[in-house]
Amino acid sequence: MATNEATILRNYLLLPARLPTIISLQEFTSLFPKSQQSSPQIRSLYRDLQQQRNIVVDGVSQNIDAQIRQGKALRREVIKARREAELEEQDDEIEIERMLFGSTSNTVQSKQHTLMTILPDMDDAIADMEREIQTIEEEEGTLLESIKKAVGNMSDLRYGRFANPKLKDEVLDGLERLQDTCERKI
Repeated sequence: MATNEATILRNYLLLPARLPTIISLQEFTSLFPKSQQSSPQIRSLYRDLQQQRNIVVDGVSQNIDAQIRQGKALRREVIKARREAELEEQDDEIEIERMLFGSTSNTVQSKQHTLMTILPDMDDAIADMEREIQTIEEEEGTLLESIKKAVGNMSDLRYGRFANPKLKDEVLDGLERLQDTCERKI
């Protein structure tokens, strides 16, 4: 997502979305009956609504940031795919056309970087990789905890310890009822 798209989204979705922008405390208070307008609960209610609205706006802001990151990642993947395709397909006809007519819109043009243009791209790539590493580490922690829990549960079963001490009796009662039902059907 280009910077101007992010700016547009922020300006039109976030700036006018704050509660004081929509309705002030005085306007909110005037919506109540005259006898209740001096109540401190109105101010408390307004603050609560403002907090709820801020949570929603923060969620939208996070979604915009996520879309920006996804857009950057998608652009990098497209560039990478184009480079790979260019390396794989060194078509003689395209090379002859390039020599005769120069670059055309049909040929992939690689972007020439300078020191000033490559540094922001490298910083973005580093930030993306750090986020991916953090996500993978969080997934690893979650998986490790679930594996430890499963192993612990299996160990309890192996040694006859159950989280529910009545489970053994319940299972035996259930089996007896099943056996009684089967015997009655025969």
